[in-house]
Amino acid sequence: MSYTQQHYANVDELAPGMHFLRDALDCKNLGITVVDVDDQWEGKRHDHAEEGQEEVYLLMEGSGSLTVDDEEITLEPGKAVRVSPDASRKLRFAEESRMVVVGAP
Repeated sequence: MSYTQQHYANVDELAPGMHFLRDALDCKNLGITVVDVDDQWEGKRHDHAEEGQEEVYLLMEGSGSLTVDDEEITLEPGKAVRVSPDASRKLRFAEESRMVVVGAP
């Protein structure tokens, strides 16, 4: 088959509010995660230097911020931010929010 499909809500959360779709869609290089969280959610600071994976964060609903290295970026629906593999990043949401995160080496 030349395609796969999956609804993110049918994928087990590997962390609170985070639906990782890479395996469910049988992706070889591309990672895709839906972050669907309640208010006052905060992620952990991390980078992807070891994997060489850049990421794009696209807020679909809600509001929050993405801290890249030491710079805080305000997020609003429709705003996309690309982060290089070696930069640290941390998400925070002040209200119920939904975001799509896509990454690849």
